Amino acid sequence: MGKIIAIANQKGGVGKTTTAINAAGCLGVLEYKTLIVDADPQANATSGLGFDPKNNKNIYDCLVNETHPRDVIMQTQNPNLDIIASHIDLVGAELEMINMPNREHMMRLALEKVKDDYDFIIIDCSPSLGLITLNALTAADSVMIPVQCEYFALEGLGKLLNTIKIVQGRLNTDLEIEGILLTMYDTRLRLANQVVDEVKTHFQELVFDTVIHRNTKLGEAPSFGETIVMHDATSKGSINYLNFARELLQRNNATKVNEDDKKITLGNEL
Repeated sequence: MGKIIAIANQKGGVGKTTTAINAAGCLGVLEYKTLIVDADPQANATSGLGFDPKNNKNIYDCLVNETHPRDVIMQTQNPNLDIIASHIDLVGAELEMINMPNREHMMRLALEKVKDDYDFIIIDCSPSLGLITLNALTAADSVMIPVQCEYFALEGLGKLLNTIKIVQGRLNTDLEIEGILLTMYDTRLRLANQVVDEVKTHFQELVFDTVIHRNTKLGEAPSFGETIVMHDATSKGSINYLNFARELLQRNNATKVNEDDKKITLGNEL
């Protein structure tokens, strides 16, 4: 049975979509069957993987029209990576779902139909805490929070954590925090180092060891409709996300490497 991870932060521009696309792409390259669910009406994950958001069946059909997810899943260039697209209509879905008896559980009910087909399902949430994001948190086994290494990094994080607590209490008692991922790290900026230290001091074990650096190739890749690992496997962004994918696998004890092979033994010569 696959694990569903929602990538959420109501603050925009923190790297949610970049993380969703590239973490999923790297998991696919590492031979884990992965599905991206684009739950953001801006549909950036959809266009970033080379699909036209206007011309495909999408998550709106699953939530509002109860279309089976297998009828809307599309395969990407990576044979282990599939996507359920988004559409601008998703903005109106919140209004259409308002009178549904299970309105917070529609995404969970949809994804349960395909959960066994994948090792990981990654949900790219919109930069808001509306009904669609609540649906994603209710459907998820865990939530991952990208935080940019900039001045306003911790702004709004308390509100998000409070929302997660409410979801844990009322809608999804099994929801866990997968971790906090630091993004947009610039080694030249002293402020970036201060933010890293501050976040690690506040959240300690919750923070992933891997930090995602600012990288021009990461910004380029979506314009080619590719993940970073398909666009330029040797770039710093690709190496960052491959390391992050490995760390995610190790945290979930899902790595296909034997326990003995995980330990690197140093020789006497140092």
